[in-house]
Amino acid sequence: MSKRTVTVRVARWSALNPWRAITGWLLFVVLCLGGGIAAGMNSATAEDFRVGEAGRAEALATEGGVQPRSTEHVLIRAASGPLDKAAADAAVKDVTARMKALPEVASVATPVRSADGRVLRVQVELNGSEQDDQENVPPLQAQTEQAAKAHPGLVIEETGDASVSKGVDDQRDKDLQFSEAITLPVTLITLAVVFGSVVMVGVPLLLAVTSIMATMGLAMLASHLLPDTGVGMSMILLIGMAVGVDYTLFYLKREREERARAGGRLTSEALVEAAAATAGRAIVVSGLAVIVSTTALFLARDVIFDSLATGTILVVAVAMVSSVTVLPALLVKLGRRAERRAAGRLARGKSVRPYGEKKPGRAWNALLTPARKRPALTLCLAVLAMLGLALPALNMNLKNPARDSFSRDIEAMQGYDRLLKDFPELRVRHLVVVRAEASQAGDVREALTALDREAKADPLFSHPSGAPVLRSSEDRRTTTLELNTSHPTYSKKAEDSLRHLRAGHLRATVGKLPGAETAVTGEVARGMDYVEHQNQKLPLVLGFLLLMTFAMTVYAFRSVVLGLLSAALNLLSAASALGLLVLVFQGDWAEGLLSFVSLGGISSRVPLFLFVILFGLSMDYQVFVVSRIREAALNGVPTRQAVIEGIGSSAKVVTSAAIVMVTVFASFVMLHILEMKQMGFVLAAAVLLDAFVIRVMILPAALLLLGRATWWPSGAIRRAEEQVAARRTARQTARHAAPVSAEERPFSRHSAGRGISRNG
Repeated sequence: MSKRTVTVRVARWSALNPWRAITGWLLFVVLCLGGGIAAGMNSATAEDFRVGEAGRAEALATEGGVQPRSTEHVLIRAASGPLDKAAADAAVKDVTARMKALPEVASVATPVRSADGRVLRVQVELNGSEQDDQENVPPLQAQTEQAAKAHPGLVIEETGDASVSKGVDDQRDKDLQFSEAITLPVTLITLAVVFGSVVMVGVPLLLAVTSIMATMGLAMLASHLLPDTGVGMSMILLIGMAVGVDYTLFYLKREREERARAGGRLTSEALVEAAAATAGRAIVVSGLAVIVSTTALFLARDVIFDSLATGTILVVAVAMVSSVTVLPALLVKLGRRAERRAAGRLARGKSVRPYGEKKPGRAWNALLTPARKRPALTLCLAVLAMLGLALPALNMNLKNPARDSFSRDIEAMQGYDRLLKDFPELRVRHLVVVRAEASQAGDVREALTALDREAKADPLFSHPSGAPVLRSSEDRRTTTLELNTSHPTYSKKAEDSLRHLRAGHLRATVGKLPGAETAVTGEVARGMDYVEHQNQKLPLVLGFLLLMTFAMTVYAFRSVVLGLLSAALNLLSAASALGLLVLVFQGDWAEGLLSFVSLGGISSRVPLFLFVILFGLSMDYQVFVVSRIREAALNGVPTRQAVIEGIGSSAKVVTSAAIVMVTVFASFVMLHILEMKQMGFVLAAAVLLDAFVIRVMILPAALLLLGRATWWPSGAIRRAEEQVAARRTARQTARHAAPVSAEERPFSRHSAGRGISRNG
């Protein structure tokens, strides 16, 4: 017997010491979760989100103590009819007093009346930065509610930066709970169909849930090295359930095949060891591929992607470890239980249902028929169809989701709409930051006043009456100017107003001051700078992914041809999914169907996220399917037959894994956050295309056409075929010398195709 791999040795120890393995795993989960809770979560700060010129402007303003602050607006209007002046003045006085008494409030401005005189607005500025005020807004909201009760004849409501952000986060939490409520029953049903056993259904779920729990603790610890942005836990739940169930399915599938093949002649320990030699290795290779691919997110140099990458890497690593350590122990315990029950039934004279795997059904045979009978035609048509789906991606317009795109189910967003209806100039705020010597403070203010005049003459900007909104630092070195525009945040006019400001008005005024450092920030500026940052990083990340996919495939299968094919197929499935995403979300025809407000583009984080996650997850299918094909080929089965057998034998588990993944991802389409909708949609589409087009039509057709060239430059397959041919020649020669017994014929035929699987 050849030397056992680490995977086999670990599985063997686990199988021989099941209670130790199970207890050790549970202890690991408790220690991880307990350690994480004790350490707490280290959340990202405003500084961690800074990108481009907008980030530089915020750094300059923060250094001078004039950083952008969250602004809340309290709206006062009559419940019906015109606004009574005396009642309104009393309400304003009450609201102002309540807000000024709060330690979270920095200042309260003089009330402003709307153009039609029906609404009064009281502007409240909070202490701290724009990213840090969600926890400070509840006291303000409580005081607004109290003021509304004290003035029943008026409608008093609050909206603003912090209120909207808090509403979005609260809604995200509810959405994730809803997603989990959908995912769990569908996963249970899928597993029940696959295994037909309640006990076997519990195994994948148990490992997935415990892996997620352990990872959450590890993520809290990791946040002290890489700050958490709030999306890491969502990614752990999303990916953890998908890969946790997938890896367990792969292992269980192989263990059942080995059990059916053994026919009761091998113990549960031996069966688990045999499964570890094949499925265990595939899980490790697949997990490492996902981890290596996900590290590409760190190349984006973005705190959000750092958080996503950390969560994904940790949960995949933990799920992989659980599958090759504690899973063998659980299978041995379940196997012994099944053996005792079978022995009991036999002792009572009852029949025992065979514990085996069914062959692929008619549906799968029908799906595989085109690639098997007409590989060239199938390959051409499938690739053309995928390229057709990818075409809309050529017109993809990347945008950063802004406040205007948030769900109107959020109460603060309803107030936000009413605010903009009466005060449209507040829709977008550009903040100009200037730093110069203190001796230049007068010149800076004069130049900013001139900039304000130029902006008011520009039709892209709002034209409020009154003096410019200027603020200077105590040392007089930093000065800010606030400019507004009434166009939607993600609109072309809002973006054009920023371009006019940066490239024209700013250079013509403040830019002429010697030694003055200038920068512009605000929601539009942050969004545009972020998109530019992502566009710069995308080629680097994509190149890294293609290189790693190629390298991991070559390492796993010793084939350059398969490496090139894997990279090309991953790129094709990602491009096709992006094309579908653009088709659905970039226009407005599906707004009512999927309940979203179109940005006229795609969230800038989605393409990069798709490439990284899909390239990793697709290796699950790639490694599992191709491993079966290569295993058969190493047993001397001709490549064409090995392809057909390998695809067919993995059909059921690939389908089941795809259904689980698609369910998890598709549940995100029903969420309210547009970016989450897009991520869920594109990942669900990508997995569907990868499982049912790439792995069922394109991959087998390509491999059938390539034949033995698939394995170039490795000579292992060629040598295996030559050995089988040599044995066949020897048997034919022996037949002429001596008769062959009936018992020898089936044994020699079986051992040629099954020998390696027997000894693992």
